[in-house]
Amino acid sequence: MIKRVLAASAIAVALGAAAPVASADIYVRVAPPAPRTEFVPAPRHGYVWAPGYWDWRGHRHVWVSGHWVRERPGYVYYGPRWVERGNGWYMEHGRWSRGDRDHDGVPDRFDRHPDNPRRD
Repeated sequence: MIKRVLAASAIAVALGAAAPVASADIYVRVAPPAPRTEFVPAPRHGYVWAPGYWDWRGHRHVWVSGHWVRERPGYVYYGPRWVERGNGWYMEHGRWSRGDRDHDGVPDRFDRHPDNPRRD
């Protein structure tokens, strides 16, 4: 009986260790197609819209439709995007960032114009 439990535990641990990481870096030589135009539904209280993007699956780009993501107060959501680097394209995964929506170096809580990078 104990041997069976130990064997089952060892198999579970081995399978868990072999599971792929969901946030693995993606670097390809094929440029993504132009973003698709999406219909953005009316705002939902407590959620932000995560726009659609081209994902790399297998050996080609596949469109992933936009969706609602639960809001995180004090954070700004940046959707996934492709960045050209060297001879290929690197995917930056969607992420939450604390406080500087316009990337002017002034945290939103101190920024008189948090959506305008030319004014502080």
